[in-house]
Amino acid sequence: MLFRGIVNLDLGAVFDWRLLGSFYTGAILCFVLGILGARKIFHARPGESVAIGFAALFSNSLLLGVPIMSRAYGADSLAPNFAIISIHAPLCYLIGITTMEFSRADGRGLKDTARAIARALFRNALMIGLGLGFIVNLSGLTLPEPVTIAVDMIADSALPAALFGLGGVLTRYSLHAQLGEAGLIAGLSLVVHPAVAFVLSHHVFGLPPEFVRSAVVTAAMAPGVNAYVFASLYARAQAEAASAVLLATGLSVVTVTGWLALLDAVL
Repeated sequence: MLFRGIVNLDLGAVFDWRLLGSFYTGAILCFVLGILGARKIFHARPGESVAIGFAALFSNSLLLGVPIMSRAYGADSLAPNFAIISIHAPLCYLIGITTMEFSRADGRGLKDTARAIARALFRNALMIGLGLGFIVNLSGLTLPEPVTIAVDMIADSALPAALFGLGGVLTRYSLHAQLGEAGLIAGLSLVVHPAVAFVLSHHVFGLPPEFVRSAVVTAAMAPGVNAYVFASLYARAQAEAASAVLLATGLSVVTVTGWLALLDAVL
């Protein structure tokens, strides 16, 4: 689905720095606040703090953001979403992995740390799909019709399969004792991030309504499963990440409804 979305994306029309700035300024702010909150409030160790910050950084822009946006505003509204998503995994993983690797470098040289960062980045399946999509888009290649049909069939089944898979994954999680950390992540993800995206996109940059909707709705998503994947990758704050995914996904039923109501009232 990501591959098809990037291949068909009009890069010049939707890659507006103000759209990306509105979304990612809020995301990075939540990452920093998550780290600081984990360190100062919950006295977490450096690696655990980064994992908690990453959970606040990585919103579920694909598995939840795209279906909700499509349902609320139609499939034609998704182009700005794909612009945001196209750099979401690469940028978030770059920020998270770089911060984590430096926090746990333990005397390793810069070269070894950079190698570890690159290795972790290029093993990510999302980045492979995005990279191939950009290659086809920018090169102007025309895919053979059988390939296009196959890609369309797979992409059309991706959203329902993704939602089913997300539900299955959530059944594996349970709310652990670390509800304070999970609550911090949920608050940053569901309230702070979309609030920053709304203020910047609507009041500061004056973006068109379709861009404001995409920025705010995508920012309002709960942490994605990648928050737990990242925590598991480094064996840091796994319980906190799992609890945050479950707690925030449940709370987002209320908070996303509120953000959609606000957007309908203002735009």
